[in-house]
Amino acid sequence: MRSLVVTGGAGFIGCNFVRHALARPGVERLLILDKLTYAGSLLNLEGPLADPRVRFERLDIADRAAVRSALAAFAPEAVVNFAAETHVDRSIDAPEAFLATNVYGVFALLEALRAGAASGAPPCRFVQVSTDEVYGSLPDEGAFREDTPYAPNSPYSASKASADHLVRAYHRTYGLDAVVTNCSNNYGPHQFPEKLLPLTILNALEGRTLPVYGDGGQVRDWLHVEDHCAGIWLALERGRPGEHYNIGGGGERRNLELVRALCAGLERLRPAHANPALAGKGVPSYEALITFVQDRPGHDRRYAIDSSKIRRELGWVPSRTLEQGLAETLEWYVGHLDWCARVQEGRYARERLGTGARPGGGGA
Repeated sequence: MRSLVVTGGAGFIGCNFVRHALARPGVERLLILDKLTYAGSLLNLEGPLADPRVRFERLDIADRAAVRSALAAFAPEAVVNFAAETHVDRSIDAPEAFLATNVYGVFALLEALRAGAASGAPPCRFVQVSTDEVYGSLPDEGAFREDTPYAPNSPYSASKASADHLVRAYHRTYGLDAVVTNCSNNYGPHQFPEKLLPLTILNALEGRTLPVYGDGGQVRDWLHVEDHCAGIWLALERGRPGEHYNIGGGGERRNLELVRALCAGLERLRPAHANPALAGKGVPSYEALITFVQDRPGHDRRYAIDSSKIRRELGWVPSRTLEQGLAETLEWYVGHLDWCARVQEGRYARERLGTGARPGGGGA
């Protein structure tokens, strides 16, 4: 793949994928398209934007004319779509933005590719980066497979499911070369602090409460973002047109277990007794900050991914265990508190979202 368009490239997974792509041999041109919403920031791209192969354009993927013009001018060999509203809590409070970007935005991308094909543009592969949440909630046993029926339970997951169905339809009806990847919960560098891991780390360091939804027994399969990007690249390069590939880290943990593991990791890096934010309040440990709060409406109980297909067909394997990945992630956030402050400034105060108590308008 010599020329790529990465939509949503200023967001968490997108910026990590940009770095992964630039490290691959043969990539000559890369165009990043991003609307720069609250969760997308050029702070995530300070290194890549210095690379002469990279161009950035601020663009809303739901703007059909702008998308069509950008793709026609760049003539990419592939488009990888990370652009999405992703936080379930925000989708509960204000679902309309999720429909605009996650459904209509994907439609605009697909239509631009269809128009390009009709006008004789070079072949272009489309990769839709999706989520395991489209499958709904699992019982205590079993895992999501690519043939698991879709059963989304939040406005966020319903919008992603709708987009996946559109991609399938454009492949079957118009012959679009498209692949869908469905991942488990990502973690790692550059994740916006509304999500469980960075929110827990930053709140703990500041001596703030660590909110755990319900009883904390919700199970998630955790996947390091760099391992996810490696899987997406394989799907981009070698995935069969029209196929789905599930990408999971094999790191199932209950939310409460994960929060406690983060607290234990912080005790090793920055012991609570030596942290003025806790010592000044007489708080003996990070774990003492854990506070159980009202559960999220419609909260899925368990996710787990069967990633045997991508392992078997494309040779993907995660490069790190959850324990290794958590240690790396803790060190990154502790070492990048300046980034954390700058990316949140004027955008987010780590307030509780997604109670369903108000129309319009952290957790896992």
